[in-house]
Amino acid sequence: MKNKIKILKNKFKKYNIDGYIIPRNDEYFTEYSKVNRLKIISNFSGSAGLAIILKNKNYLFTDGRYTIQSKIESGNDFKIIDYNKIINCNLFKNLTLGVDPKLFTYDQINRFFSKKNKIKLIKKNLVDEIERKKNENIYPFFSLNKDVVGERHNSKINKISIYLKKNKADYLFISAPENVAWILNIRGRDIPNSPIPNSRLIIGKDKKIFLISKYHKTKRLIKEKIIKSNEFIDIDNFTDKILNLKGNNFIIDDKSCSIHFENIIKTKFKIIKKEDPTYHLKAIKNKTEIKNMINAHILDGAALTKFLYWIKKVNKKQINEVQAQNKLESFRKQNKNYLYPSFDTIAGSGKNGAIIHYRAKKENCKIINKKDIFLCDSGGQYRYGTTDVTRTICFSKPSSHIKKVFTKVLKGHIAVAETDLQKYNTGKKIDFRARAPLKKINLDYAHGTGHGVGFFSNVHEGPQSISKFNKVKIKEGMILSNEPGYYKKGKFGIRIENLVYVKKIKKNIFFENLTLAPIEKELTNHSLLTSSEKNYLFKYHLNIYSKISKYLNNAEKKWLASCI
Repeated sequence: MKNKIKILKNKFKKYNIDGYIIPRNDEYFTEYSKVNRLKIISNFSGSAGLAIILKNKNYLFTDGRYTIQSKIESGNDFKIIDYNKIINCNLFKNLTLGVDPKLFTYDQINRFFSKKNKIKLIKKNLVDEIERKKNENIYPFFSLNKDVVGERHNSKINKISIYLKKNKADYLFISAPENVAWILNIRGRDIPNSPIPNSRLIIGKDKKIFLISKYHKTKRLIKEKIIKSNEFIDIDNFTDKILNLKGNNFIIDDKSCSIHFENIIKTKFKIIKKEDPTYHLKAIKNKTEIKNMINAHILDGAALTKFLYWIKKVNKKQINEVQAQNKLESFRKQNKNYLYPSFDTIAGSGKNGAIIHYRAKKENCKIINKKDIFLCDSGGQYRYGTTDVTRTICFSKPSSHIKKVFTKVLKGHIAVAETDLQKYNTGKKIDFRARAPLKKINLDYAHGTGHGVGFFSNVHEGPQSISKFNKVKIKEGMILSNEPGYYKKGKFGIRIENLVYVKKIKKNIFFENLTLAPIEKELTNHSLLTSSEKNYLFKYHLNIYSKISKYLNNAEKKWLASCI
């Protein structure tokens, strides 16, 4: 790592810069990517971060989820600073900082840097010059039929066309691949953990479309007549094709459209900066998507329940964290519709559970101590749904303090699950309900309470979320996580996570659980629960048993019944 930083700094003179900015994202701005330039230069493996390398100092910015992890992985060579402090940071004042225009938007540059710095666009990525980027895989994109997605792509394109006419725009440039996937009902195998096709899309007010990618990725779609051959633009010919389009203006999303593409488009067209409407459209799942997500969670719940029973009651050997997460995946793999994890499993025993986005590695993972509590956050991509669930479990009698904290987290979890969404109709309004029980004993957690979830797509999806600052209205059909927690550095971590969807019956709008896996009974101090909370737990576990017991053997059934 040190040698790579040295090589990078030696390039500063050639490009006449004082420093270089390296984000976590790739050119598609997806959460997960095969290319991780930030890790190459800093050794930091978290999903959110940004490094600034100066001539005499190295800085790493990340958020509260990675405070511990970043110090472990990068702390000796980098000064770690909270992400929120970057806007008012004076460390880089009056410096010329180099950036790759494919990895940043003008919005990011204007918010974080340009008022205090001179930003220099460098077409060659300086990290790629140190360590060559791996070629994209050869897997072609594939389409999903209506039985899976519930709505044909022509219908979705029509909605975009209406939006364009309303805003007096000729074209929308869709720069987020997950939005392309939703509109065209296509998926791919370009990145880990998510079936997202690395591509972009142009939609005209006349409903004409142009899919932007590589031919070997799209040839299957053309052959199957999902798109026509004249609706495809090779990424290498993008500039020429743009110049041949007729019209006056383009809508781009400044939060996902890179400087590189914005500069190309504005050579001919007037730019209108608006949020891509696809984000809000795909956040509302239709009845088919909800039905398929329910089915995916039944099978996922059975796999997780089998795992919980195995690790608590059957496993008599000493196993490490990696062995535990591999065993969990082996249960998921028993289902033919399971594809791969929806994110890298977090399996943290004892103090490792306090690292919010911990990743167990074969070479240095921890043996699971039966005296410690064990936090396991995992999920799966199924052919018809995406799952994400966290359970915290114990193997011996826990301390009264741990039981108290776990129960406070559980009370917050139940409070979210039972939210009156007519009264508390935004993520901001719901978030405080999750934190209230913990705050009564002066505790809190450094992450949001819930994130949006895609349908056979990204496990993290916006604009919906349950967090201190999110003002997006919670609507029928949205899917979110419900995951309050608490983390004691060097000691333990606790998190309880279910996925929920927003259901409406007549005038009542409420959360309905998708996740079907038992919550640790032995960590719960029932004397701290109200009668209403006890009733919630009873009904929740009864529902689990009714839905998944047929997939369990007799011993597993008996254990699950004991959780009711």
